[in-house]
Amino acid sequence: MTRVLLAEDDDSLRMIIKTVLDVGGYETRACPNGRLALEVFSSFKPDIVVSDINMPLLDGFGLLDSVRELPDGQTTPFLFLSARTEKEFVSHARMLGADDYLFKPFDPDELLTAVKARLERRRALELFDTRHAHIQTILMMANVVEARDEYTRGHVERVQAYARELGQALGWTDEELVILEYGALLHDLGKVSTPELILNKPGRLTPEEFQIIKNHTTVGAKIIEGIDHLHAALPYVRHHHEKWDGTGYPDGLSGEDIPHQGRLLAIADVFDALTTTRSYHQGMSFEQALNIIEKDAGTHFDPVMAAVFVKIQRIKLHK
Repeated sequence: MTRVLLAEDDDSLRMIIKTVLDVGGYETRACPNGRLALEVFSSFKPDIVVSDINMPLLDGFGLLDSVRELPDGQTTPFLFLSARTEKEFVSHARMLGADDYLFKPFDPDELLTAVKARLERRRALELFDTRHAHIQTILMMANVVEARDEYTRGHVERVQAYARELGQALGWTDEELVILEYGALLHDLGKVSTPELILNKPGRLTPEEFQIIKNHTTVGAKIIEGIDHLHAALPYVRHHHEKWDGTGYPDGLSGEDIPHQGRLLAIADVFDALTTTRSYHQGMSFEQALNIIEKDAGTHFDPVMAAVFVKIQRIKLHK
C-alpha cells in the first residue's frame, strides 16, 4: 500500500486529513510536528510527505530541508498544506524543492488529486530514469525479430509512434505512455520462434501455418513475464490481436474484457500493416486504411479508441 507521512500540528485537522487519506486507500502515519515526522521518516519509508508549514519543534520548511538531506528523501514528493498564502512563502517552498502547495481550507478531493498527481509523476520519473537503458535492450530484441522478416522493417517503431499519439489523445499518464513505448516495441517479440519460411511466405498461409503465426502472442508474453521491468508491457504483447467482437486471439476476449493496452495497440498495429507492403498485399493509402479502421470499429476495434485514432490521423493528413 502507498504510504503517506503527514505532519500537522492541529489535532482536529490532522485527524480529518488522515481520515481522507485512509479512505483514499493510503497508509497514513500522522505526526503532530516536523521533528517527529523526521524521526519516523526512515523507518516508515513514505512514498510522499504531506506537511503543514507552521508547526512547533520543527516547521514544514525545516522538515523539507532535513528530508532532502536523507538518502531516501531526495526524490520523495513533498506536498505543503498551509493557510499562508503570501507569495514569499510559496516561493520559498518551491526554492526548497516542494512539489506542490495547497492552501487551507482545501477540498478533500483536491488533496487526493494532488497526492495522486505527485505520486504518478514520481513513478513516471523513475521509469524515465531507467528508460534509456531499457529501450536499447528492447530495440535490440525487436530488431532481431524484424531482421528475420523482410517485409516489416521499421514496423515496431511506426506502431510505437501511432500508439503513443493515440495514448496521448486519450489522456494517458506519463507512466502509462512509457510502458506503452515498451509494449509497442515488444509486441511481436514472440515471432522470434516463427520459422522464416512462414514469416516471408508470399500469398495465403495454410491453417497450420497461421496457427504457428498466432502463437507469437503467447510466446512473446512467456518471454517477458519473468522480467520485472517489462512485466507491465505484457498486455500489449499478449492481447494486440484480440478483437472487440471476441473473434481474435489468443484468448478470444471481447469488448472491455480486452485490456485497454491490447485494444489500443490493435489499432496502431493494423493501421501500419494496411499502409505498408507485406508478402500478402500491397500497402494502401492512409485514407483507405482509415476508412477500414472506421468500418471495423465495434467489430475488430474498440469504437471509442478507433474514432479518436481516425480523428487525429485525419487532422495530420490535412495539415
